[in-house]
Amino acid sequence: MGRDYDPVPGQWYEDLDDEVVFQVLSIDPDEELVQIQHEDGEIEDFDLDTWHELDLDKAEQPEGWSGSPAPAEDAAKEVEEEEDEDEDDDWDEDEDDDDWDEDDEDDYDDRDDE
Repeated sequence: MGRDYDPVPGQWYEDLDDEVVFQVLSIDPDEELVQIQHEDGEIEDFDLDTWHELDLDKAEQPEGWSGSPAPAEDAAKEVEEEEDEDEDDDWDEDEDDDDWDEDDEDDYDDRDDE
């Protein structure tokens, strides 16, 4: 077992067993979760017990890192927005226009006159 660091938001760590570098994004003490972001941008959650089992060392921000930490709320918003965009892509405005029949419009106008 290696060093046992408490997670600190914004701090970079290296998992010595897996040889991966990541940054802590947030800590949720109520849920006992640590949210991290890997170099490739992937976001992952650990429970605190798992965190303390990791063989970690503090690390420097990787060279060429262009990403910025995405708070959990922003990440969730992005997922919601992507889902909304996917739903919007399924609807085609032109499809509904083809179903419109001008004769139906005349029938509707006749009913108003009665």
